Amino acid sequence: MTTILVTGGAGFIGSDFVRMVLDERSDLEVVNLDLLTYAGNLANVRACEGDARYSFVRADIGDGDAVRSVLREHGVDMVVNFAAESHVDRSILGPETFVRTNVVGTVVLLQAARECGVRRFLQVSTDEVYGSLGPQGRFTESTAVAPNSPYSASKAAADHFVRAFGKTYDMDVVITRCSNNYGPYQFPEKLIPLIIHRARRDERLPVYGDGKQVRDWIHVRDHSRAIALVLEKGAEGETYNIGAENDCENLRVVTTILDTLGKPHSLIEHVEDRPGHDRRYAIDASRIRAELGWEPRTDFDTGIAETVHWYLENAKWLDGVTSGEYRSYYETWYAGR
Repeated sequence: MTTILVTGGAGFIGSDFVRMVLDERSDLEVVNLDLLTYAGNLANVRACEGDARYSFVRADIGDGDAVRSVLREHGVDMVVNFAAESHVDRSILGPETFVRTNVVGTVVLLQAARECGVRRFLQVSTDEVYGSLGPQGRFTESTAVAPNSPYSASKAAADHFVRAFGKTYDMDVVITRCSNNYGPYQFPEKLIPLIIHRARRDERLPVYGDGKQVRDWIHVRDHSRAIALVLEKGAEGETYNIGAENDCENLRVVTTILDTLGKPHSLIEHVEDRPGHDRRYAIDASRIRAELGWEPRTDFDTGIAETVHWYLENAKWLDGVTSGEYRSYYETWYAGR
């Protein structure tokens, strides 16, 4: 039995990966390490709690002693690092937190993994490290890293440390860089769940600038399956882009959600654009398709309809995570915009 440490496994993408592994792989055990900050929610992995192959540890990836203890106690073979501060708007307001978690935390985790003899370390990164594209082309694995926000800068720095540990200490490391994810359990500071949450309450929908920023959307389960393939079969020291080629303007995403909900487009309110807002992302995922045989299974129109339905069916979950500390931040950020 192979044991995987999944950091950030109570968050959106990490929890989907945990659920998928336990559902589809009988030969794997999962240790979920999560600090349970505002975006981490044990409700996301409640279905896993009765599985003997699953265990949860509340800890910070920046706490080396705690991480080493978990790695040794559970005999961890591989680490998948999802743990990260990931909201660009928050990184603009407070970049220091992103440096502590995304950069320092990754280095501490790498050092602990090296000391404990972990066989493979997979860093889950983002296409945002590449910066912004012009009207044509796609990011490839050889595209120069050029981050434009404190968030993407912190992820790019973490990626460099992962590569450096691989080269310096002869660690088996791999990096994945994925496009925008959507699906169940996404914290509603991100575009799709935010729009669903506000539209169902007939609240105004803030759209940055002209709304014509282009993103490449992928269903979270397609991303999870890609990570599993890279973890198992990816070439040591390499980077794999993951994307479904669902390029779409933000404004079209918003109007699609409104049409699905039967809500008027008049709820849309264009607000001042975000500082340093990247205009276009698009991923070339030909490498992972050719080398590992990965293909996305969910087309965007089907996936977005299913996602809207999930949030409506799980309104209690959605209302629960938009209360308290998050609600205060939410109102502060959008007030007056």
